[in-house]
Amino acid sequence: MKVAILSTAPRCYSTRRLRQAAEERGHTVKVLNTLRFGIDLEEGEPSLVFRSKPLSDYDAIIPRIGASVTYFGTAVVRQFEQMDVYTPNTANGIVNSRDKLRSLQILSRHDIGIPHTTFVRDRADVLPAIERIGGAPVIIKILEGTQGVGVILAETTKVAEAIVETLQTARQNVLIQAFVKESKGRDIRAFVVGDTVVAAMRRVAQGDEFRSNVHRGGRAEPVALEPAYEKVAVRAAQIMGLRVAGVDMLEGADGPQLMEVNSSPGLEGIEGATGLDVAGAVIQYVANQVNFPEIDLRQRLTVSAGYGVADVVIPEGSELVGKSIGESGLRDRDVVVLNLHRGTTIVSNPRGSRIIEPNDRLLCYGRLDAMRDLVPEKQRRKRRVKAAKLDPKLIQDLGTN
Repeated sequence: MKVAILSTAPRCYSTRRLRQAAEERGHTVKVLNTLRFGIDLEEGEPSLVFRSKPLSDYDAIIPRIGASVTYFGTAVVRQFEQMDVYTPNTANGIVNSRDKLRSLQILSRHDIGIPHTTFVRDRADVLPAIERIGGAPVIIKILEGTQGVGVILAETTKVAEAIVETLQTARQNVLIQAFVKESKGRDIRAFVVGDTVVAAMRRVAQGDEFRSNVHRGGRAEPVALEPAYEKVAVRAAQIMGLRVAGVDMLEGADGPQLMEVNSSPGLEGIEGATGLDVAGAVIQYVANQVNFPEIDLRQRLTVSAGYGVADVVIPEGSELVGKSIGESGLRDRDVVVLNLHRGTTIVSNPRGSRIIEPNDRLLCYGRLDAMRDLVPEKQRRKRRVKAAKLDPKLIQDLGTN
């Protein structure tokens, strides 16, 4: 396999470890400065140049896109996608995860615990927003901060109001988030590769610091994750469109509370804490995908007019309730069930013998008119069937399994 690591910091620990792991496994690897690419666009021939010269062929890329180069970096990743070069993290996934508000908006429709969060713009709305999430203390975050930068604990409502006003005056968009006091300055970082947590650590803040980031002096220790935490970490990464991700969770009273999904997680802290070859796991996964890649429906599937994907909720009283998928007549209507969601359980490619229950969510592919007719008119008005022709701009978070 010939792989390129996209990075502006070739000497940083994570880049060096990925390169070392690839070379140890016999792969050809180069570190390419993300900012030295040129994106050439012609009809039917998307291409890239590097340092003003034609780019040689690569089987895969591993993007390490820093926050300061998100726009250009994701444009480069997107171009590699158009050239059919494999990437574990898509450009859309990186963009979605980089914006804290956007990522929480996407995750909030799924059965994943997140701290109560609010986003307001007008000063008059700040105090009501703080009250809605339970009052002070609250956490205030700028939308694109990294490594704990731009994360502030406000102990009182007056302090919170002053901080938000100051940040908004500086043209910063901010989130106000409930403080999960039981976490006590600790969080969990789970490193997800594919559909597996390959390593996990607990980060503990030192002294009076409430932020547990290693870059802020936090102490890291290995941790064996409970199944609930593993499940949340893997699902969150997949929902965001990331196959390599660092998922940060707080240990809340009601279980895992997801804080952030990082598309370029550092390796130094987690490898140092766990002693595991995390870089090797990333390289092995990428190599396996190059040999047998997953197909991204949003990019690769061409459909006929009138066909698409729909997320259909089966209501109480539906004619489908109590029937098996095989007996439901869906196939006769030219509808195929791809996934069945029941509570927090996801069944991919469900068997025809599986019985449909009220409130099941069926991810279907087929005729849009037929899928629309599965939901009564009254419920369609209350909750629109989330259907879309396979356009990457319209399907932001397809791929919840």
